Amino acid sequence: MPDFLLVLFLFNLSLFLLHEMDAIRHSEWRLFIFLKDMEDSKAYKVFTFIHLPMYTIILALLFSDYQTVTFWVLDLFFIIHAILHLFFEKNPRNGFKNTFSRAFIYSMGIIAAIHLLLMVMK
Repeated sequence: MPDFLLVLFLFNLSLFLLHEMDAIRHSEWRLFIFLKDMEDSKAYKVFTFIHLPMYTIILALLFSDYQTVTFWVLDLFFIIHAILHLFFEKNPRNGFKNTFSRAFIYSMGIIAAIHLLLMVMK
């Protein structure tokens, strides 16, 4: 059985994957400088395709000798990601203005902070 820290991290990674599914539904590419002016059908494909190498790299690193470093990097990313969503809260292109979407986003930041704290205390 995996230890608690790994399960907590995997739960948070699962929240991230759910958020990315929600991000496609809400056309999150409209918030990115390099995609916002692109035609939606093309931006959707680029945004979606970018996730394939990203997910592959994350999963490969989780099963490598760099697992702890991956925890740190992704935990920090999840915290920064939640903060960025907070700053973009009033952006008219932000489609995450509902409790369902916000639950994924802000839970990731909180859980990542807890995971980092528990790693430091271990």
